Amino acid sequence: MRITYLLVVCFLIFSFVTEEEKIPWSENYQLKWSDFKAPSSYSGAFVASTSSGIAYSLSYSNNEKDEILETNIIVTCNFYPNKSWYSKKDASDYILKHEQTHFDISELHARILRMRIEQAELTKNISSELENLFYKTEDERVALQGKFDKETDHSKNSEKEKEWETYIAQQLIKYERWK
Repeated sequence: MRITYLLVVCFLIFSFVTEEEKIPWSENYQLKWSDFKAPSSYSGAFVASTSSGIAYSLSYSNNEKDEILETNIIVTCNFYPNKSWYSKKDASDYILKHEQTHFDISELHARILRMRIEQAELTKNISSELENLFYKTEDERVALQGKFDKETDHSKNSEKEKEWETYIAQQLIKYERWK
């Protein structure tokens, strides 16, 4: 029997660095300003920027007939401190909550990807099928991040901010099974 292992890791935000500092999403951990380590890119337009994203890894074995015998797929959501920044003079708990919601949106999409993988009927083309699921989910994640910033006017609309925080919290509960 021939066994082949394939490891595919898709990192968001131009990441080809193997040991990049990251903070995995956890319901028991809320971001702190000390987690934002990139030099400030403050231009007056934005107070902070969160770099977060989803990734997956795949390993599988197959036999000489190219039938997949076993798979292991891991989906993660991470915050990247060295790509995240804030303006110290404008930082507040309110703005930090906005940035946490960006991270929570990424976690929501990690859960959606896990659900899609669970529901997919993966074939011997598992690598390309997972890649398609990933990019579909990633496109949706990026779109929702943009919609969040647009509707909250990058945190300036406090009423919309509260609506979004509630909505994302509800969605995380809805997809809790895929945590």
